[in-house]
Amino acid sequence: MLTDARCRTATCPPDRKYARHADSGGMYLEVGLNGSKRWFLKYRIDGKEKKLALGGYPAVSLMAARQARDAAKLQKAQGLDPVQVRKREKLRARPQDGDLFKAIALDWHAKKAGSWSPEHAKRTQRQMERDLFPWLGERSMAEIEPMELLSVLQKVEDRGALETADRALMLVRQVYEYWLPTADRGQRNITEGLKKRLTPYRGAKFPAIVDPQRFGDLLRAMHAYKGGPLVRTALLLAPLLYQRPGNLRMMEWAEVDLDGAMWTIPAAKMKRVVEEKENGDPHAVPMPRQAVALLRELHPLTGHGRYVFPGQRDHDRPMSDNSVRSALYSLGYGKEQSWHGFRASARTMMVDELDLDPLAIEANLAHAVQDANGRSYNRTQYISKRQQQVQQWADYLDQLRLGNNVVVMPLKVA
Repeated sequence: MLTDARCRTATCPPDRKYARHADSGGMYLEVGLNGSKRWFLKYRIDGKEKKLALGGYPAVSLMAARQARDAAKLQKAQGLDPVQVRKREKLRARPQDGDLFKAIALDWHAKKAGSWSPEHAKRTQRQMERDLFPWLGERSMAEIEPMELLSVLQKVEDRGALETADRALMLVRQVYEYWLPTADRGQRNITEGLKKRLTPYRGAKFPAIVDPQRFGDLLRAMHAYKGGPLVRTALLLAPLLYQRPGNLRMMEWAEVDLDGAMWTIPAAKMKRVVEEKENGDPHAVPMPRQAVALLRELHPLTGHGRYVFPGQRDHDRPMSDNSVRSALYSLGYGKEQSWHGFRASARTMMVDELDLDPLAIEANLAHAVQDANGRSYNRTQYISKRQQQVQQWADYLDQLRLGNNVVVMPLKVA
């Protein structure tokens, strides 16, 4: 066994990097060639040798090292691994700032931002800085009470931003889900049940006409539109193709196969997370005869350039997102029917009036479709069904516009 005198005079031979001077119970003093002295405890867990650092000599005396050794042996006798216990103690002893809401929220944001679009990442951080950090930023995650969070959310509600308050609650929920695995036992997600204490709201919906007779009136007004040919064509394609306005106005001639009646939108242009934009499949949009005819008619005007609908002042940029919207207002339908609302109009009437397959419709809308065969089935086997659907939909729109009695039987697809 060691003594204080032996510890003071212990050295390392010049031909070795370090020397071990044994005490008892697996503890030893390791002396380095540079004169450093450190205490270690050697023990075995499940047959594997492990080593626990007990501190440096003389800061940790021989007696203090033996006390630390005995404490570690007691932990081992209780079925605990002293090294793992030490790691947990270090995590609990981390700087207080590490558990502040702002620090955890920003760490969560940094981890998630890589899979978001830059706009979504900026919008999320702005909301946290505006609605959460001023009141919760310097508070410890473990100390924030549910009613304290509720009062913060109610401040957002008080300015009439009900949807923003709901989103703020969602952000806090995700921050707590991120933090909880590293928190002490007994901590919980304080957002549980708070949604019921917020003012209910109806998410803002894009205006959309779903009554066939009224939609027929709209179609007749659209076909009588006296504006420019680019806006008129985009206006008429909107209900036929029912894709997102941004995709339609940024349509490129290179994406369009008029002979094959197919519009292929690159993944980078789709409403997806960054990884899917970079590595996902393009979105294939089958086109009915009526849409192909409209594009063939427009091709002599813009086919020499990149965009199907180039901007009026700068042909290297697509038309303004306000173009079709303004046309709808000029026709007197702006409050009833939005450009984006053509998607809802198509989705509703294709099911209610034509009894078409909702899964194929969702696939054509570029919505995630959950079925037993998975997404690859929707992208391939649904193409034929979607082609028939869009043609039946386009024919139905012609009948609505011409005022015919519309009696369309659903397609039977093998």
